[in-house]
Amino acid sequence: MAEVTDASFAAEVIGAELPVLVEFTADWCPPCRQMGPVLAALAEQEAGRLRVVQLDVDRNPATTNAYKVLSMPTFIVFRDGEPVRSMVGARPKRRLLEELADVV
Repeated sequence: MAEVTDASFAAEVIGAELPVLVEFTADWCPPCRQMGPVLAALAEQEAGRLRVVQLDVDRNPATTNAYKVLSMPTFIVFRDGEPVRSMVGARPKRRLLEELADVV
């Protein structure tokens, strides 16, 4: 799964043609690690319809602060450069797909 940074966020997420699911994550976050395989499977399943990326909150404070992310994992879906859905906390792939159905 691709990683984005403060420096690449505008090009990789805001300027993306596809909707982008950004996981705001941290190495020290057990639920974030738990979501790794779920997000990898989602990225593969939704390839061509949704891009899935991660942003490490500790190494990228500007973007983290800009979107007021306080808990990890936080997921924000961007479409046409705008945040259209925000979700906090680990969840199974089935539930994540249900929550994304109307934005992808």
